Amino acid sequence: MSLLTDTVIPGYAGEIVTPDHPEYETARRVWHGAIDRRPSLIARAASSADVAAALRYAVERDMPFAVRAGGHSLAGFSVVDDGLVIDLRPLRRIAVDPVRRTARVGAGVLWGELDAATQEHGMAVTGGRISDTGVAGLTLGSGSGWLERRHGLTADSLLGATVVTATGDVVHAGPYEHPDLFWALRGGGGNFGIVTEFEFALHEVGPIVLGGVLVFEFERGMEVLRAYRAIMEAADDDLGGCAVLHRAPPAPFVPAHLVGRPVVGIMVASFGDLDRAARLVAPLRALGPVADAVAPMPYTVLQSLIDAGSPAGLQGKFESAFMDALPDAAIRDLLAVAEHVPSPFTEVLIQPLGGAYARVDRHATALAHRDAPWMYHALAQWPDPADTPLNRTWTERLVTAMAPHSRRATHPNHVSSDSGERVRSFYGDETYARLVAVKDRWDPHNVFRHNQNIRPST
Repeated sequence: MSLLTDTVIPGYAGEIVTPDHPEYETARRVWHGAIDRRPSLIARAASSADVAAALRYAVERDMPFAVRAGGHSLAGFSVVDDGLVIDLRPLRRIAVDPVRRTARVGAGVLWGELDAATQEHGMAVTGGRISDTGVAGLTLGSGSGWLERRHGLTADSLLGATVVTATGDVVHAGPYEHPDLFWALRGGGGNFGIVTEFEFALHEVGPIVLGGVLVFEFERGMEVLRAYRAIMEAADDDLGGCAVLHRAPPAPFVPAHLVGRPVVGIMVASFGDLDRAARLVAPLRALGPVADAVAPMPYTVLQSLIDAGSPAGLQGKFESAFMDALPDAAIRDLLAVAEHVPSPFTEVLIQPLGGAYARVDRHATALAHRDAPWMYHALAQWPDPADTPLNRTWTERLVTAMAPHSRRATHPNHVSSDSGERVRSFYGDETYARLVAVKDRWDPHNVFRHNQNIRPST
């Protein structure tokens, strides 16, 4: 048995996985297939005390460490080479209070698990569009999902959090306890501590909603997206979703002659009672899609509807940006690049914002750009590493084409890079300065730096 296997972390009671452990190869893998790192230790923490002990162990030895929850970090922040991974996946407790309409959620919970638990009571909180996304990372870095036009981002519904600080202390942050830390957790990422439990406000949703996709020929792209723009800019909060430019999948509802070819899809997520939801979708259906897969379905099904298109293990490069408008010129440029999408797993999303997303006071959370009515996402994914240059070049071409139509800024969760300049753009100068002040108080030595880093002032 190796010395690593015999590693003792003082005060730690959870399991330790080392390179000679039979589950090491599985335990070190993350969602993004291009991230292939080999940590020295993986601490499967079973409590906040375990997290604190593992953190102190790493800090005292100046050992690089990463914090892993769902493992979906696009930039690979969930794992490190030759260091310690503090694995939060054993923290899977979910406690729903249907009377108070709240849920207490362990940091290892995935969105599919939380949705299943809250839907037992006909409630939900805005969650990830892929069901195996981790609750922790999504919440701390914004929390975009199908419900955001109706109930805002995930971070907007955060009521409190249990946090392990840079000194290894365990504190509770909320509106009246450490409010500066609580504010920063709502969008500031993993910069201020390790959250081991979240408390969310829940909202009445479902259990049956109207969801699915409408498919249009790519040749009608300008016509359809113009109409979509007009419909969504006047839409009720209960109509969510996005437009999608991609290659048509081999789904049963897709006409055979379109499979593998570029198409325009309208992803529908319509809430409220079904009659009203159908009325909201009617203008989209009136555009005459070649395939209509919009139907009543459980909210949990809507939440996993695109899982198959984003399986774990793919290579990827994600980019996105807020937009002040969706002019015809931007639509033309998007269509020109998307027509030549190189991978069947790649999608360009055109996402309408507004609604509840826009009504949150800009000082209430660390998330800026509430006034942006649109944003685009380039979700480039491909299975073969040999195709990386082709797909990266395509993604960069799209970003270049969209630069005149978009802000430099996006949400922290939506990019696969970690440049300091880009991080500042997430927040704007005023909010960034406030985040630095919180960093100075809670992590002045930048212990939590393996992230979209907000550096302390010294």
